[in-house]
Amino acid sequence: MIVGIGVDVVDLARFTRAVGRTPRLVDRLFTPAERDLPVHSLAARFAAKEALMKALGDTEGVRWHDMEIVSDAEGNPEFVLSGVAARIAAGRGIGSLHLSMTHDAGVACAFVVAERGA
Repeated sequence: MIVGIGVDVVDLARFTRAVGRTPRLVDRLFTPAERDLPVHSLAARFAAKEALMKALGDTEGVRWHDMEIVSDAEGNPEFVLSGVAARIAAGRGIGSLHLSMTHDAGVACAFVVAERGA
């Protein structure tokens, strides 16, 4: 059963300018494993984290590092949750998160579906 959905869009030029003006932004938003990716991939991951927060519903106390995007065995993106984000997901009975990300034509977009159960 779907218990939450979230979508977010990021303007690539604006995101690139923000990272250029504030280099520490990358450290604040992304885990060490995510930081060395190209800026368009970082923008998609930022959109994914925003979309996840929408899908979770309650995000009080969630930190950016509580949400990491990794690749599964087939190369598909998936979340690894920790901290408050993991507790919220467990508390809502979320057993599966589905993530789709893209970047094209100057935008990055992500869509998240949260399902109850395993």
